[in-house]
Amino acid sequence: MAHVLIIGAGGVGSVVVHKCAQVPEVFSEITLASRTKAKCDAIAEDVRKRTGIKVATREVDADDVQQSVALIREIKPDLVLNVALPYQDLPLMDACLEAGVDYLDTANYEPPDVAKFEYRWQWAFRERFEQAGLMALLGSGFDPGVTNVFCAWAQKHHFDEIHQLDIIDCNAGDHGQHFATNFNPEINIREITQRGRYWEHGEWVETDPLSWSMTYDFPDGIGPKKCFLMYHEELESLVLHLKGLKRARFWMTFSDQYLTHLRVLENVGMTRIDPVEYQGVPIVPLKFLKAVLPEPASLGPLTKGKTCIGCVLGGIKDGREKRLYIYNICRHEDAFREVGSQAISYTTGVPAMIGAMMMLTGKWKKPGVWHMEQFDPDPFMDALNKHGLPWTAVELK
Repeated sequence: MAHVLIIGAGGVGSVVVHKCAQVPEVFSEITLASRTKAKCDAIAEDVRKRTGIKVATREVDADDVQQSVALIREIKPDLVLNVALPYQDLPLMDACLEAGVDYLDTANYEPPDVAKFEYRWQWAFRERFEQAGLMALLGSGFDPGVTNVFCAWAQKHHFDEIHQLDIIDCNAGDHGQHFATNFNPEINIREITQRGRYWEHGEWVETDPLSWSMTYDFPDGIGPKKCFLMYHEELESLVLHLKGLKRARFWMTFSDQYLTHLRVLENVGMTRIDPVEYQGVPIVPLKFLKAVLPEPASLGPLTKGKTCIGCVLGGIKDGREKRLYIYNICRHEDAFREVGSQAISYTTGVPAMIGAMMMLTGKWKKPGVWHMEQFDPDPFMDALNKHGLPWTAVELK
């Protein structure tokens, strides 16, 4: 029986609250907080209608450490579950340290003024969390998150050494909009327009943005889709924790329509993150673009089709070469029917709830700052099957 404070009332936050409410034997008390309390209230009312569970709501500015500390000290949660913006990871980790509570997030820190994400800022908290006897679990979404656990499970049960890893993320859904992002537009576009990066033979290799592609034949009737090489944060920790790794890459699918719109927006300067002056007022073009694009949470009732996210691993078992594909299929319509969300938010929100459950039940519990692959994958893999993200593992020829 535990009290969780969820910070962030976007699409993922909504899924997390709904899923926590489905497990009252663990999450006996839920508080949802964000800068806009009205969003929290709307989510809480939907949860009440669907589950009968009451969710408390509060207002907090997650950029303000002392506001967060005051809220934590007042309501005394057992865990802070951060699904706010990646910009707010460090202030919330500071707040958790000061208030003495465990921490979990789904994406690593990103400085607002540089389109760059890496773990070194959060790794710098290791000693302080360990000395305080507190735990921080980083990246408990799908990718990062479930993909890390897939790798740990494969390493535990199927390989003596993993030599190649390809994480492949496919959204085969269609929302019918000319151009829209399935999660926060500002974060999404910053991520996609960065240079590609992959690990090979002990070093990082960079590529121009979206310049490398391949076609992958996805299961469950999705079929062949074009995938583009990107850099994604889970690679940074996985290269440290997988035995024998020689190459690690991340791929994501995009439609031609999406890429055409993105190129036009880049060419006219709308993806810039530095401010420009308009009628004497500084405006960041990407923030303005975010304001005019469809809100990701509004795409739930519109999106049809499936996602398929998984890991293709190659390596050695008992002296024999082996290839394994571990993946999840999630239907947008099923996610909307259950929690009122499209599958992109669902596939991030469910693992956030499961990661919190692992911590609160003591299955994953150790002071310090940790990644998903550093714990026993078995209870998490079992929970995925139970709570809406069933997985499949097939040996490839």
